[in-house]
Amino acid sequence: MTNFPGVRAAAVLPLFLLALAACAAEPGDTSGDAREGGPPSYGADEVVLRIDQEGGFVMPTALVTRLPTVSVYGDGRIVTEGPVVAKYPGPAAPNVQVTTVDADEVTRLVEQAREAGVGTAADLGAPPVADVPSTRFTVRGATGVEETEVQALDVDSGLTADQVAAREKLRTFAQSLIDTGQAAGTGGTKPYQPTAVAAVVTPWTADEAAGEQPKVAWPGPNLPGAPLAPGVDLSCVTVTGDQVRPLLDAAGRANAATPWTSGGKSWTVALRPLLPDETDCADLAAAR
Repeated sequence: MTNFPGVRAAAVLPLFLLALAACAAEPGDTSGDAREGGPPSYGADEVVLRIDQEGGFVMPTALVTRLPTVSVYGDGRIVTEGPVVAKYPGPAAPNVQVTTVDADEVTRLVEQAREAGVGTAADLGAPPVADVPSTRFTVRGATGVEETEVQALDVDSGLTADQVAAREKLRTFAQSLIDTGQAAGTGGTKPYQPTAVAAVVTPWTADEAAGEQPKVAWPGPNLPGAPLAPGVDLSCVTVTGDQVRPLLDAAGRANAATPWTSGGKSWTVALRPLLPDETDCADLAAAR
């Protein structure tokens, strides 16, 4: 502390207290915390709101490559999965869309999530059904990250009237958030351009229903990559940098049944564009 010669202790004490107050007011890491007199501050790639699915009766590859239903980021980007033409075999890569809203809209969406019951201890019940995924709502606000998970959100059988009403609020919010993500924001809705893509790999086998499929040379790191996770018979490689664009171009000429060739072998590859808060295959393994 700076000394002030000739000044009495009684005069120094208020100055010392003011200095302490000034130190306490210095800006620090305010990511996700409320600033005094203003809304929470978020990092650009920080997830503010997310709705995703957990579990359900799906194949392991579909389980690990499943995209969140909607993700809202700190810089206002809203990422959703767009419509896909109903044909078999399906596309090689999902149709991921992004739109952008302003900071006030992000704050409003967080408030709507709270009003719908996200982060509360509402009794949502558990319908007597099996193999139906749960819906997880995640919100980040001034109090940190909170989650609400709902078993079989669209099933109301066997529930009380209060439980159904609580679920309806969440369903209404979810649809509203999806609609916001699919509406034209400040820059319109456009295809999401990932900076990295995870490729989940299995040995290729012929699919009679898909018919004969031409081979496509794999433009990324050598397949099959490393095991994705213990107990899952899947491998994964992360495509980054200058290899992303050639991969997406090749995916436009391929489909879900395409035999991708690498190392003299053919492979089935499920492409999963990584979202702004994701880095590599480990993120898919952690989310399964």
